[in-house]
Order: sequence, then structure tokens, then C-alpha cells
Amino acid sequence: MIELHEVAVAYRDRVVLSGVDLGIRAGERVALVGPNGAGKSTLLRVITGLVTPSRGSVTVGGELLASLDRAAIARRIAVVPQQVIVPFSTRVEELVGLGRLPHEDPLRGARPADRAAVALAIERVGIGHLVGRDVRELSLGERQLTLVALAVAQAAPVLILDEPTVHLDLRHQVATMELLVNLNIHNGTTVVAVLHDLGLAAHFFPRLVLLDGGRIVGDGPSQEVLSGQRIRDVFGVDPSMVRLPAVTA
Repeated sequence: MIELHEVAVAYRDRVVLSGVDLGIRAGERVALVGPNGAGKSTLLRVITGLVTPSRGSVTVGGELLASLDRAAIARRIAVVPQQVIVPFSTRVEELVGLGRLPHEDPLRGARPADRAAVALAIERVGIGHLVGRDVRELSLGERQLTLVALAVAQAAPVLILDEPTVHLDLRHQVATMELLVNLNIHNGTTVVAVLHDLGLAAHFFPRLVLLDGGRIVGDGPSQEVLSGQRIRDVFGVDPSMVRLPAVTA
């Protein structure tokens, strides 16, 4: 579904990604983990076409990402950023409805199927109680859940999330992770998420990709990727301080 070959990204003189080779199959659930500045968010922006690599290639569904326009990318990839500033008054259901724009007829606008998809996304994410509210009046956590609903309404085969639980309390963190698992298992959605919480990543994602210094230094099941030695080397902490399911020493 997603293939990166020898991808490199540099901002001025600072190399952010270097020689990244990564393949993600359709229907996989993958978490990108690593310390701050490792290149995780930049890698997501490369996959979504927001950052053009200085070297290397990116393909989505067998097509070069650089050959696709934004509408074509949006039909393939839905994105949940860390946060979005909404500069004007808009209701929750209107913001979620933006997820249907890649599918709408430009002349006829939203169809009954689009409105049904929005209603289903709102129900699935559990934000029905927010319908009618101005997005600008929501808490950061409520706004984050609204962005997740927007992506669900988009119904793209690939879902990309950058720290989807960052503003959520514990209950909603777990509920969001369970939703991603449900979308992955029951809808076949390919899920790729950046997560700082290693416990959530290890518990809910079968495959972890560990980045450090702009390179992939681990790729596989959490038990292999988050070994005690790797936690020491990459995160610089005693692994006994990190609670993970079945981490090897």
C-alpha cells in the first residue's frame, strides 16, 4: 500500500530523514515511535505528500505520490493531525462533513450517502453529544476526537494519525485506540500512527517502527523493537521505568 525507497529530507542544513526504506502492506496497523526529533512527524508528512523528499521515492497503491493531485491523495489517505486551528465559526458536524469533500460531486455537493457517512462517523467516534457545538468552543480533547471523526468519514483506505491521543484523557485514549483497531480489523483500513506512549503502541499495534536520528533503527513486533537495550540506547532511560507488555531485557 505504501512504499518508501531511500527517502531523505533536509531542512536547510539539518538532515531530518536519511535513507529511509519502509513498506507498509494493505491492512497493516503500524505505530511509529521514537524520541523527539527522530523524524516521525516528518515521515508522516512525506507519506501524505505535504513534504517532498530531497531524495528517494514514495508510492501509494502502486502509484508515485508525486504524480497524484491533492484530491486523489485525499481519496487514498485520511490524516488526523495533532491539532487544527479553526479560524471561523463551524459546527462539529460541518467540520466532520469536510471528510466527504474528496468524494462529493463538485456540482451537486453532498449526497444522502455523504450525510449518512458523516452521521456514522460521529456515532462511531462517540461525539454525538457534540453535534451543534461550535468547534472553537470545544476542549482540545473534544476537538481531537472531531478530527478523528472527520478522517473516519473520509473513508480512505489509509488512515494516518500524528499523536492522536495527545490531548485525550485515559478513557478516550483507550477508546480511540480501540476504534483504530476496529477500523483496521473490520474495515480493512491501513492504520499508521505516531505515538509517544510506548505502552499504547505496544498494546494496540502489532508492528512498531522505531526511528532515531532520522533513520529506522527497529522494525517489527514490540517485543523485538522495544528491547531493554534499545530503550536504553534510543530513549536514554532505564527500561525498568517503562511499563510495556512483554518487553525483553
